[in-house]
Amino acid sequence: MVHPADRLGRVPPYLFAALKAKVSELRAKGVELIDLGIGDPDLPTPEHIVRAAQGFLTNAEYHRYPPDLGFDGFRRAGAEYYGKRFGVQLDWQSEVLALIGSKEGLAHLIWAFVDPGDAVLLPDPAYPVYNTQTLLAGGEVRVMPLTEENAFLPDLKSIPADAARRAKVMFINYPNNPTGAVATLEYLQQAVDYCRRHDILLVNDLAYAEMTYDGFVAPSVLQAEGARECSVEFYSLSKPYNMTGWRIAFCAGNRVAVAALAKLKSSLDSSQFGAVQAAGEIALTRTPREFLDAMNATYASRREIMCAGLTRAGLPCKPPLGTFYLWVRVPAGETSVGFAERLLTGAGVVVSPGSAFGGHGEGYVRIALTVPEDQLHEAVRRIGAAV
Repeated sequence: MVHPADRLGRVPPYLFAALKAKVSELRAKGVELIDLGIGDPDLPTPEHIVRAAQGFLTNAEYHRYPPDLGFDGFRRAGAEYYGKRFGVQLDWQSEVLALIGSKEGLAHLIWAFVDPGDAVLLPDPAYPVYNTQTLLAGGEVRVMPLTEENAFLPDLKSIPADAARRAKVMFINYPNNPTGAVATLEYLQQAVDYCRRHDILLVNDLAYAEMTYDGFVAPSVLQAEGARECSVEFYSLSKPYNMTGWRIAFCAGNRVAVAALAKLKSSLDSSQFGAVQAAGEIALTRTPREFLDAMNATYASRREIMCAGLTRAGLPCKPPLGTFYLWVRVPAGETSVGFAERLLTGAGVVVSPGSAFGGHGEGYVRIALTVPEDQLHEAVRRIGAAV
């Protein structure tokens, strides 16, 4: 008999699974669906990055194992980006580590720091990786609820004293997936001060740093005073440069945490393919601000279409200041999964149930603005007819 490890039993059921099965079933029957469920940009990777990558493929230097920490050029580019974008001066040799996408880095950081029984402070709702990897590592999840009343920010003052005393790591993520909420530098400073007081490693998942609207500019946690004593940040190239499939990111900040993550990764992988790292360097150093502005203008226009249409349909929607997600309350008396299934079968529109991101996501659905405007107009028409 084949017996998987007992630790897999700690992972909660994957709520997307049943929904995905129904999506596949409907598509097999020829039903035309509009997929607003997955956060995968429909816009292409900028041409200057693609052309550069094509040339890098012929460079024999990249055909061999890459350095464990990543190629110097990519790590330097990460440090230069932080200097220009945030005014944060990083030592690329000790404070920047290349990753095979931020997902693996976030997961491996937990394994590098969390022993069985250690508490980890996690936002809820949140990107599921934080929770599942904590459970697999034998850690104890202590939830920090994200509520609409508190602008979807963890209330640091409400964290129980025993959780603060036992916590090894705290995760935050701003601009936030799935809620679209943002955090000011003032709030990030409060989080840094809290973690310094309680000897906690603070991790900010900065996947949506460049995706903000209405004049808001997302700060880095490393801008906060004393942040590098207790904090690391994960910067992904997936969303700002439409490079989700390229799997390239970096971790920056506290050198002890960076070194610990690097030590674990050296036993698990051989870093990202060098040509992809070189393409990432091009993305960070040669992408004009105009590209990012145009991309955000596209998402801002899509945001307005959906928010206006959903509001007309009786689903009030406040335009978020960050990410390309809408976090929308379901009609009274319905559950997140039930409403998502109703939109799927009754309107042919795929959305993500909020409960898939944690218990405090119940009562909401997440809508991704990752299809062209004509499909969004059709989506709001269908949703309006269904509800």
